[in-house]
Amino acid sequence: MDDKSSDDWVKDMIKAVIFDLDGVLIDARDWHYEALNKSLNLFGLNISRDDHIVTYDGLPTKRKLEMLSMDRGLPNKLHTFINKMKQVYTMELIFTQCKPTFHHEYALSQLKKHNVRMAVCSNSIRKTLDLMVGKAGLDRYFEFTLSNQDVSKPKPDPEIYIKAINKMGLTPSECLIVEDNANGIKAAEASGGHILKVNSPKDVHWDNILTRAKKLGGLGN
Repeated sequence: MDDKSSDDWVKDMIKAVIFDLDGVLIDARDWHYEALNKSLNLFGLNISRDDHIVTYDGLPTKRKLEMLSMDRGLPNKLHTFINKMKQVYTMELIFTQCKPTFHHEYALSQLKKHNVRMAVCSNSIRKTLDLMVGKAGLDRYFEFTLSNQDVSKPKPDPEIYIKAINKMGLTPSECLIVEDNANGIKAAEASGGHILKVNSPKDVHWDNILTRAKKLGGLGN
């Protein structure tokens, strides 16, 4: 697991942890891949799993379709319908596969015990974000959530993280951002917050969060 060296920062108490959603708290990479491909297959198109992970991971569906139009000649007039169907298929997968995970529940309950504030910043649309957080049983821990519909520029632009930090009335140095993919990491870095980089939701557990926070000065308000 990779993260910025604590030597790069003045030590501050971490007062808030801001989580990405897909690939961090919810193992939804395959769901997004399957739902997008199922929608594209309606028109004889397909993307490989490797292409999805390397090129499209962490981007909003709207941006993925724009890239497919540029790279694969997908007609722009199909974007609205494909996007709509992709969301339908994604919701079906969330309803059947999304469920609570003990190590996430424990980690967030420990953060709450330490009076650490929490939020989610996701490139997902609001409807998908709310459903996943609710199905995972984590909604009660978050002060608020931000979707790609709450900003004008989604990740890799830092707007969503800057907005969350400002909403909390904190400085970037008081916030730890948990991210997993290149686009999210770029956004987190540009926001000025500290970063905990993870490879999958399995890495998002209390020991990892506490260890990173201790290197930065500790947890608490």
